[in-house]
Amino acid sequence: MFNHHRGLWGYTGSAADGAPLSIQATGMGGPSAAIVLAELIALGARRAIRVGTCGALAADLELGSLVIAREAICADGTSRALGAGERVSAHRQLTESLAVCAPSARVGAAMSVDLFYDESGRPPHGDAIAIEMEAATLFALGAASAIQVACVLTVSDVFNARAQRTRIDDHALLAAAEQMGRAAIAALGTAPA
Repeated sequence: MFNHHRGLWGYTGSAADGAPLSIQATGMGGPSAAIVLAELIALGARRAIRVGTCGALAADLELGSLVIAREAICADGTSRALGAGERVSAHRQLTESLAVCAPSARVGAAMSVDLFYDESGRPPHGDAIAIEMEAATLFALGAASAIQVACVLTVSDVFNARAQRTRIDDHALLAAAEQMGRAAIAALGTAPA
């Protein structure tokens, strides 16, 4: 462990191939994620993959399914403050490497929002297959800083026709997190720098 500022734990060491690897919590939402990624960039980070959770918007996604966000619909304030328009793309090559390393994952658009609990129901989502809170900010900051940023998520929440939420259990979440971590580390090792 090399960091625990703001309660956000960070670890650094080496991947199996000996390449340097840091794993850093960002907290929830775009503002916190932007601070953390900006500080990592200042420390020399040149590639980052968000590993996190999302809610399913596509009806065929089940709890524990993996999603790779190729782009984010910017329905949040932080990505917009960073200059993003309606959508912001993940780094293409890093995302392609991530898809190869997680072949069961569904690749599509994610909608980034500011509210975790939105009592008004699910927002309109167009072609978004998942909803989450950080990808648009991280993609926008990555593009502005000329670093590679990608995103892999596991479906932690599904919604029925009345927008009632069902959550993933702890065991399934841990298994999905391990699967995402392995895919992210492999993608970082195979994507062109």
